[in-house]
Amino acid sequence: MDIVSTLLKLSTRKIGVVVPDVVISEKHSDLLEITEHPVEKGAPVADHAFKRPSEVVMEVGFSGGGSLLDLLDTSSVGLSLGLSPKEVYQQLLDIQTSRIPFDVVTGKRKYSNMLIRELSVVTDKTTENVLSATLSLRQVIITSTQTTTVADKADMTQGASTSAVQSAGTKSTAPVSNQSLLSKLKSYF
Repeated sequence: MDIVSTLLKLSTRKIGVVVPDVVISEKHSDLLEITEHPVEKGAPVADHAFKRPSEVVMEVGFSGGGSLLDLLDTSSVGLSLGLSPKEVYQQLLDIQTSRIPFDVVTGKRKYSNMLIRELSVVTDKTTENVLSATLSLRQVIITSTQTTTVADKADMTQGASTSAVQSAGTKSTAPVSNQSLLSKLKSYF
């Protein structure tokens, strides 16, 4: 594998416009919420489900681009190999503060409409000259609304005659049993 294809392969992961130098881990989470409601007797009824927003936690690293091989600081003379850890950290904070949804590309899939929910940075003796960050990203589910025109309140004195005609489906009759309501209630207790 040549150096160009290696460099292109390394830059497949993105957090908005920020490309991490290294991705230590990615934890993907997709949850389907299944609602439950208690009934008179027996187990709860699960009659509805909806998808929760996708989440991904990325542990990433950015090298110290403001220095040359971490030996000689060249940023003060205008020579730089990229952004410094401090500048990348500020860039991530700015993305979080803007609250504008962006795309995230991981090794497994592409996420749309993501926001940085939490940004954690650790600095210790091994990460002094780099940026080691953990980002918790969450999808924002964006919906659209529409406006419907209804009759003016002053025209509502006629009730149903002022509303628009709507299809309520097919109607059919059901036979009524001879059993009284009181005897049905007694059978439940």
